[in-house]
Amino acid sequence: MTLQQSRFPVINDAATAEGWWIERLTAPSRLYGANGIRTGPDGRIYVAQVSGSQISAVHPDTGVVEILSPMGGDIVAPDDLDFDEHGNLYVTEITEGRVSMRTTTGKTRIVCGDLPCANPITIHQGRLFAGECRPDGRIMELDLNGGAPRVLVDNVPLPNAMEVGPDGKLYFPVMGTNEIWRVDLAGGAPEVVARNLGVPDAVKFDSDGYIVSTQVASGQVLRIDPATGNQQVLATIAPGLDNLTFIGRRLFVSSISGQINEIMSGGELRSLVPDGLQWPLGLALDDDGVLLIADGAFAYTLRPGGEPEVAGMLFSPGFPGYARGVTAIGSGEYVVTTANGDIVRWHPASQSSETLASGFDQLYGIAVSSRGALLCAEQGRGRLLMQDGNRTETLLDNLNRPSGVTLHDDICLVAEEGAGRIVKPGVGGAITVLDGLSRPQGIHVRDNQLYIVDVGTRSLIAFDLLRGEQVTVASDLPVGPPPGVIPKFIGSIGTMSGPMGPFADITSAPDGTLYLSADADGSVLAIHPSNQAF
Repeated sequence: MTLQQSRFPVINDAATAEGWWIERLTAPSRLYGANGIRTGPDGRIYVAQVSGSQISAVHPDTGVVEILSPMGGDIVAPDDLDFDEHGNLYVTEITEGRVSMRTTTGKTRIVCGDLPCANPITIHQGRLFAGECRPDGRIMELDLNGGAPRVLVDNVPLPNAMEVGPDGKLYFPVMGTNEIWRVDLAGGAPEVVARNLGVPDAVKFDSDGYIVSTQVASGQVLRIDPATGNQQVLATIAPGLDNLTFIGRRLFVSSISGQINEIMSGGELRSLVPDGLQWPLGLALDDDGVLLIADGAFAYTLRPGGEPEVAGMLFSPGFPGYARGVTAIGSGEYVVTTANGDIVRWHPASQSSETLASGFDQLYGIAVSSRGALLCAEQGRGRLLMQDGNRTETLLDNLNRPSGVTLHDDICLVAEEGAGRIVKPGVGGAITVLDGLSRPQGIHVRDNQLYIVDVGTRSLIAFDLLRGEQVTVASDLPVGPPPGVIPKFIGSIGTMSGPMGPFADITSAPDGTLYLSADADGSVLAIHPSNQAF
């Protein structure tokens, strides 16, 4: 295993050219989110991280993190996990639709490769059960030797993390009906155990035989009597809870965003892994100087001198969906691109949104022209699009992984990450503005300076659009994958999200400060001109 004090191994501290200095606005994240968690044979907490394609182990007392299965390894987008009696680890890979087994020696093999949206998993007396978190999901018993699976129950609306109870029946949350069900391990009709919850997404049992369940929408942790359905609130943390595990009588709870808390007696919390950002992705500054941070399943606002505040998440009203690119269109209002292929106008304060266009493939950066037209990069089809009212026009096609977009004198520039260049529309196709880059993602124009986040060289480049001069503003930035790692493509999560992918964005404030999404360590950086005081 690799010791992981930070999720991104820092080789050299970020450095700036003369005339600039860096400020970190948010703390680095220690995990790439925290999805399924399970206590391992060694007493540590093992954490599945979908967005980072990583499994880590966390010491329950010290919080020290070690990587078990790294980004770029055999396991892709792990969502839930469990151990057998021999210490082998079984994992659901939600975007791959499969269950894999990792031996104690680190070898991996696929147990079942036909479980679309594979998510919940549990092992009971040597029997392996896994399920599909989709509207018509199945829960299956899998053959450990690769034989045909057995359907235990089907047509379950979004089942999630499950466990066999003291009565020998399988208990599972049903997110689509806001209930907890159980079913006999021999099969048969399921029965409802508890109703009117806060959208349960995990079920485990404490040592007294009571259900303990996280509620993703309400942020509550409930203790439920399986005989009566009576509920007790153990703690209220925040919306976005994902899973839980016990170490003896100690209870630990994960959140999608990446925090892990121990719930103490009386409902107090002890932070084991602090909250953080999963990526971050797109950035936009509104007319009030509030920075919006798109972070996939979450979005945050950051005011000067403050801490990030949740603006919305997948299970909150009006949230536009898995958010990636973002541009501000006034005070507290934005247009975002989503992994589901939508362009959405969003007003977080009123929890309202309006889909402006849909049906696109892997949207990334977005910008708005002076007359209100929206310019978007569609990476999946290699296009630069203009959305104007009800009309969609292709400005450029056959682009190689278009990513960030920006405007200069109302002419759209787009970063071609796959070609290492910046282009603009011209007669007959794309005109190269700047080439010789490695992997440009976020781009932004200010005062005729084109700023480029090049994740291939981990640098921020400034290019003078009038004089053609190029300088490196900052180097050794925490952007892109860890050194030597080639990340694997992270596909769709059923209807909840289309393909996920990184996007290190950049924007600016009126005083010349540049804001950069440092997706490698999960932080937001401010890069200031040196005429600003520390």
